[in-house]
Amino acid sequence: MYRHFFGMNDLPFGACPDPRYLYLMPHIEESLACLQYGIAARKGFVVMTGEVGTGKTTLLKTVLSSFDQRISTAFVFNPCLDVLDFLDFVLADFGISCTTRTKSGMLLQLNRWLIERFRNGELCAIVVDDAQNLSWELLEEIRLLTNLETPSEKLVQIVLSGQPELEVKLHNPRVRQLRQRVSLWCRTRQLTSEETAAYIAKRLHVAGASQSVLSPDAVQLVYRYSKGIPRLINLICEQALISAYVEQIKPIPARIVESVGVELDLAQQSIAISPTAMSSLSEGSSPSAISSPVNPSHISPIS
Repeated sequence: MYRHFFGMNDLPFGACPDPRYLYLMPHIEESLACLQYGIAARKGFVVMTGEVGTGKTTLLKTVLSSFDQRISTAFVFNPCLDVLDFLDFVLADFGISCTTRTKSGMLLQLNRWLIERFRNGELCAIVVDDAQNLSWELLEEIRLLTNLETPSEKLVQIVLSGQPELEVKLHNPRVRQLRQRVSLWCRTRQLTSEETAAYIAKRLHVAGASQSVLSPDAVQLVYRYSKGIPRLINLICEQALISAYVEQIKPIPARIVESVGVELDLAQQSIAISPTAMSSLSEGSSPSAISSPVNPSHISPIS
């Protein structure tokens, strides 16, 4: 709807995790390196935690796509399963035709398949998203999957990704054996004000924007309303683009972001607005527009 109005080829703030829009800030590069190394080096267990909306799923999809054809994955996006359903899901996602509904039979099928992949030099990974919702019983079964190994290598790598509650859960004495097997931990976090501006500019650049889209004061308000949480940044920017298109105004002024923040009920805490932003709110427009703080040539995809 608004793409042509703002001179873009794509929707820059879509809700689905899209690796094309990943902005490689230092802490993101660190998490990616941790995940890539943990899987490639066959470390067994890797854990990633972070607050809701801080980009964990996008990171997972990015790191898995970076292995090209050398990896087979089972991506468990709903961990609220019993043990048999979990194994059934993993086998199906690996493309293994399940011939039995007994736990021993499914484990034997999985073990044979993993050995075959290992002999072919392939990596295999089970990724569990929202892992803080795993039951204690299923956590223990997942731990036991790392017993599928050769004398020197783990046959399957397991990545647990979840909210900070996952970290708390893994420090419970009930799963101390699993925690001892976690070789690498990585964390996502909220963005700073400067990182938020760079994040917005990167997404607009990837979408093909060749002109200024948000005023600096509008970007400042996006940060203050979102608290630097990427999912909220996307939500606010998407709604602001729609509102600005309806009003046929560009670049997007602070007053539109202010309206979106109130509409989305993000104004529960007081927001400190700079004098220039306040002036923009009262005048209905901003004389200057944001220019990308990122040099696109410095942004490189994962190799």
